[in-house]
Amino acid sequence: MRSPAFLRNPTVFTLFGAIAAFSTYACMYAFRKGITAVTFEGVAFAGVSYKIWLIVAQVLGYAASKRIGVKVVSEMSPGNRAVSILLFIGFAWLALLGFALVPAPYNIVFLFLNGLPLGMVYGIMLGFLEGRKQTDALVAGLTVSFIFASGFVKTIALTVRADWGVSEFWLPFVTGSLFVLPLLGSVYALTLLPPPTPEDRVLRTERKPMNAAERRDFVRNFGPGLVILIASYVLLSAFRDFRDNFGPEILRDAGVTNAGIFAQTETLVAVGILVVMALLQRVTDNFLAFTLLNGIMLLGGAVVGISTWAYSAGMLPPGVWFMLTGMGLYMAYVPCNGLYFERLVASFRYVSTVGFIVTLADWYGYLGSVGVLIYKNFGQGGISYRDFFVNGAYVMSVLYIGLVIVSYAYFRRLNSQKITRASG
Repeated sequence: MRSPAFLRNPTVFTLFGAIAAFSTYACMYAFRKGITAVTFEGVAFAGVSYKIWLIVAQVLGYAASKRIGVKVVSEMSPGNRAVSILLFIGFAWLALLGFALVPAPYNIVFLFLNGLPLGMVYGIMLGFLEGRKQTDALVAGLTVSFIFASGFVKTIALTVRADWGVSEFWLPFVTGSLFVLPLLGSVYALTLLPPPTPEDRVLRTERKPMNAAERRDFVRNFGPGLVILIASYVLLSAFRDFRDNFGPEILRDAGVTNAGIFAQTETLVAVGILVVMALLQRVTDNFLAFTLLNGIMLLGGAVVGISTWAYSAGMLPPGVWFMLTGMGLYMAYVPCNGLYFERLVASFRYVSTVGFIVTLADWYGYLGSVGVLIYKNFGQGGISYRDFFVNGAYVMSVLYIGLVIVSYAYFRRLNSQKITRASG
């Protein structure tokens, strides 16, 4: 499909692409996160909270999707991206219908089926955006969507339930239904984006699908740094996902009952992260940008720990603390969902696709999320969600900061060796 003439203007292209990416992924969240807005209070099976069953099933499906996506996303041709996104989200929507129609606990399996295709959507979308001089701003628009959309979808779902009287079981399907038409328009907008230009390929390195042998070579070349970085990402993902899935319970335990706080806090976080990430587009030195991203990630880990300490000491009200933990988490999380690997690939001139690396990291990250859910229910069942979150914040902050420092030191040494070989 030929791109329209107005997209030849760099500023228009950046704004159009960022909005299209933001809208598409925000719509996807409506088909995944509606379930997190309700608590299913008092419902349990086999001694386990029904919501725990649902979240574990969905996250397991999402994790399995990431594992499948390591191959599917990395090998997908550009012409198949749009239709794949629509097919995957359509399947997830039908799974929510099955969840509404089939009685509990037999409907738990439909949450697994709901997550099964959705984990590949993000990696596919990166294929539309990577390898361009505007990628930082484009990916900022994409990643900020899941910060904003997480709170926005919860608020929409709770409003629909309160105003329309929709049951907890039908709420995820109805919430998703509201976003079908915006999804179609947003995906169409993505298809209008032109491919990377020759200048883009010079600045950011060529991007192309990767077969199994090429994926193994990539991991072999960057193995130690990737392993340490992914370990830090597992901690971060599990902690962020717990906050996202059990935000209502954490805030309820902290004494906050305002449903609108999700959209309020996450919108503030989203705006702040969007500005910081988009400004990186001005940094043309790829390894300098990579260094700055590591600095942002370290600062984010520190914000989580320090804000939690201040809240525990009575110096911060719960709403502000919840917002600051979100700010810190997303300062650390957003770079690893595209920009960190975008600048890594560009720094080392490695022909590849960022979708592969992000999906690989996500696969381990969501396994960690499942582990935290199981540990909370069976190992820390007597502790409140708030207290579990507070304790986890301290552990995550310290370990995460240490791992990021070690991984950055590895890549910095690798970059120095590359410069030495080039000058020699």
